[in-house]
Amino acid sequence: MPELELLPESNLRNMAAKTLSSHRKADPCILVIFGGAGDLTKRKLVPALCNLAEQGFLPQQFALVVVSYTELTTDSLRERFAADMKKFALRPVNPSIATRLIGHTYYVRGEFGEAATYGNLKAALSDIAQQDNIPSNHFYYLAVAPRFFGEIVKQLGAAGLAQEKNGQWRRVVIEKPFGHDLESARALNAEIKQVLDERQIYRIDHYLGKETVQNLMMFRFGNGIFEPIWNRRYIDHVQITASETVGVEQRGGYYDTSGALRDMVPNHLFQLVSLTGMEPPISFDANAVRDEQAKVLHAIQPFTPEDVLTKTVRGQYAAGTMDGKQVPAYRDEINVNASSSTETFVAMKLLIDNWRWADIPFYLRTGKHLARRVTEIAIQFKRAPFHLFRNTPVDTLRSNRLVITIQPEESISLRFGAKVPGPIMQQGAVDMCFNYADYFGSAPSTGYERLLYDCMIGDATLFQRADMVEAGWSVITPVLDVWQALEPRDFPNYAVGTWGPKEADELLARNGREWRPMAAAQAAA
Repeated sequence: MPELELLPESNLRNMAAKTLSSHRKADPCILVIFGGAGDLTKRKLVPALCNLAEQGFLPQQFALVVVSYTELTTDSLRERFAADMKKFALRPVNPSIATRLIGHTYYVRGEFGEAATYGNLKAALSDIAQQDNIPSNHFYYLAVAPRFFGEIVKQLGAAGLAQEKNGQWRRVVIEKPFGHDLESARALNAEIKQVLDERQIYRIDHYLGKETVQNLMMFRFGNGIFEPIWNRRYIDHVQITASETVGVEQRGGYYDTSGALRDMVPNHLFQLVSLTGMEPPISFDANAVRDEQAKVLHAIQPFTPEDVLTKTVRGQYAAGTMDGKQVPAYRDEINVNASSSTETFVAMKLLIDNWRWADIPFYLRTGKHLARRVTEIAIQFKRAPFHLFRNTPVDTLRSNRLVITIQPEESISLRFGAKVPGPIMQQGAVDMCFNYADYFGSAPSTGYERLLYDCMIGDATLFQRADMVEAGWSVITPVLDVWQALEPRDFPNYAVGTWGPKEADELLARNGREWRPMAAAQAAA
């Protein structure tokens, strides 16, 4: 009988490149970035466009227009972008690609609330379409403060820049935060839907640009061994962690009006909850996938005021030392109120009221200045029946654990028990780890490549729909209400470089559980 032939790893690394000949070509289009003179554009969006061009995903007929009130011209913007490409691109940019992108970059100066700005933009888009021979497909990226979202969409509508006709499309990409509570999210949805159809709105979450996040559906629904055990019968609980080692840095003014709960939970973490907990969609059509995600969010058990006190934890970091450097307390950060009650850490216990997940808790935590930068989903399975080992030296059985790491590395690892070699029965924990870089090579990515490409081809699968946004806010609004009514008495309550306040550990300890230890080994499960 012939031996099985394993697929060489070199072949695996080339698989992504082989798809280039068959991928859907993006339509010729013009990307308009409102607020494009800021950090997001130079650090993320322009490097992402360079990567797309390098990989063959950017259409040949493409132009970039920046709209901002900054004192710039098209020539000075091009000079700035040329320097930014060298500084912020994740790898050296092919000179022909750099020349192509910079040569098709344009600037329109104006205030976002003035009609004249949109008249000038309309004229510029018409000139660019004729000059660069680009059909009139536009997508507008709102890289601006949230207070401008509704105003810009209204002005686009008034100027006729949002109207689709003659087969030409218009799409609007909106950054987070989408509202600051349920009422404001509903109001913003209503405002922009006076101008745009839902299919034209792309509410972006850069977490969903990560390969490992996208791989969740492939992992669950493309492998026969995992989906049958992905339920309350076999899983004890789920932990989702999104921790950062940095503080608020220069974002104190924004962060002090937002906090960790608004900043991370209804968008990033709930997206991970919905992808982890969703039922198999009938297809990978955008609405089929988002229908199932929305069902999970709607099924989250609502928080009563008593639940907020027992199932949520908030924290704020104190001064301390990290990596040998003195770190100020949150209240001493720039543009932060000296008596601020804004939380920089959140932990909570969610229950999902459906057939698959009834009584299985989802534990979430996120925070600033924690022990490690990591985003992961840990699936803790139930322990195997113990009676078989009662007359052996094995005094306890370890549970199996599956860990899907999203950042800083992208990997999937599985921990299970194995017999320790020797004459007696002893169990040891072993790990099997799949790392993306080892199998498919390391392709530098900002996380925005897939999202920009999907917007160009009209695939909204990885973008939040209005009902998903409102469902997320409906879950956390009761928490916001209680926290606003009851000022924290113990802030600051955790040291920098730790895993948050002790109450976060107690949240799990009440049910005999604990957070997955992550300080020892970066890649261990």
